Amino acid sequence: MSFRLLRIIWVVTRFRLETLIPLDRLPWLLRLAFRLSPLRLIPVGRRPRGERLRLALEALGPVFVKFGQMLSTRRDLLPPDIADELRRLQDQVPPFSGDEAVALVERELETPLADAFATFDRHPLASASVAQVHAARLHGDEDVVVKIIRPGIERVMRQDIALLYRLAYFLRWIPEARRLRPVEVVADYESTLFDELDLHKEAANTSQLKRNFKDSPLLYVPAIHWPLTRRRVMVQERIHGVPVADLDALKAQGTDLKKLAERGVEIFFTQVFRDNFFHADMHPGNIFVTQGTSRDPQYIAIDCGIVGSLTREDQDYLARNLLAFFHQDYYEVAALHIESGWVGEDTRANEFAAAIRAVCEPILEKPLKDISFGQVLLGLFQTARRFNMEVQPQLVLLQKTLLNIEGLGRQLYPDLDLWSTAKPYLERWMHERAGPQGLWNSLKRQAPELTRQLPELPVLAHQALVRAEVDHKQRRRQADAMDRVSRHMRHVTRSARRIRIGLLLVAVALAWDPLLGWVAGQPWPILTAAGLGILLLAWH
Repeated sequence: MSFRLLRIIWVVTRFRLETLIPLDRLPWLLRLAFRLSPLRLIPVGRRPRGERLRLALEALGPVFVKFGQMLSTRRDLLPPDIADELRRLQDQVPPFSGDEAVALVERELETPLADAFATFDRHPLASASVAQVHAARLHGDEDVVVKIIRPGIERVMRQDIALLYRLAYFLRWIPEARRLRPVEVVADYESTLFDELDLHKEAANTSQLKRNFKDSPLLYVPAIHWPLTRRRVMVQERIHGVPVADLDALKAQGTDLKKLAERGVEIFFTQVFRDNFFHADMHPGNIFVTQGTSRDPQYIAIDCGIVGSLTREDQDYLARNLLAFFHQDYYEVAALHIESGWVGEDTRANEFAAAIRAVCEPILEKPLKDISFGQVLLGLFQTARRFNMEVQPQLVLLQKTLLNIEGLGRQLYPDLDLWSTAKPYLERWMHERAGPQGLWNSLKRQAPELTRQLPELPVLAHQALVRAEVDHKQRRRQADAMDRVSRHMRHVTRSARRIRIGLLLVAVALAWDPLLGWVAGQPWPILTAAGLGILLLAWH
């Protein structure tokens, strides 16, 4: 752990990454600390800042490369020189050797390479943070690609995740950071990241996504060759498309970029709301466009290692929240956050709505095409600080994917209006979900279970009646028992009162010598008191 931390510090120092921090935006004390730092004695070198950042992320390993890939999708938020360099992290990470790849494939398949493939290119087609891809041909003359997990990657990833956990546990001590639920977020990220190391899971995800978009004009998903797929090796149909980030090639073939951008948004919302199964790693290195379909462009998706899904409740709340934002109905947004438990039940909806309105209204007053969904999310998070809204780990992956989609769409078509593209789809989905068609679909889904239970209904009804009768008798017995206990307690209370009075009278009788003089030598009152006391003590 300490060695990994020292390595991170060394890489940050070696590439002078602190020079990327805008000092003028820091508090004066931090500015002073940076200006007096001994790091300034290390020469920056001739490499530009974007290259230094990319090389540092590559040196630090897959977790950091993933972060760089996510940043690379938001060219609208980055300087062009940094965005261009980070784009290379999508599929141009330094590869491991072809001999090592061959050895790993033969070990996983437990067969010589020549028996599995007619040809195998030792030089990779693409190399990313977790795996690299080689071209090959099967003995049946089918062109395929072979995806191979990087050797030794799991150890480095575990070290980085352990560091993230330490940071998350530290942040839990800071009240301001606690609402971000850092430990839960890291745990969710850990599960997502390590799922990428199991290519059996990725192959299953790919097959599911292919079924969801079978014969769809929006998206094509290459088929998996299951006989040669293992945990660390996956064989898939080879596709020939134009990388979605290659705008020059897309323009050269006359692609309708506006339609392409809008279809990307439609694909995302279709996956989230229709299928509840979305590709959550949609950076440009994983997306291509079919050739020869310029007027009716179709996407091609690869690398389904990271997918996400939501509960039906989260689906409903998310759709209703987005529609409320589209209509600028801030009270509905606030009420939905309270109803879903994303903020405390004691939160006043009108106060929360007023706070959201104050932050979001200036953003939403802009033309729709100039509104970034990322800006709206940031504004909502800023508002949530005041109301202690906790981060929802199950939505973090979705938010990241939505930001990626928005970044990709604006890269393809800068005037993309994400809001007006998504609004009709969400309204149609909500109508189908809550309308007659949604009710009919729900009944169809539940029909097999209802059919199975129908013959058992008389027995279930009889059992319910028997249980109700037993419960009623049990409640009667409990009530009778409580009544007996109550009567006994009243009896005990009366007995205790008589005993106290009797003891008092006996005590008076025992003291009759001094009292006798007070009653003029007449002992009868004292004897009467003693007699009454003895009677009260003997009476039960």
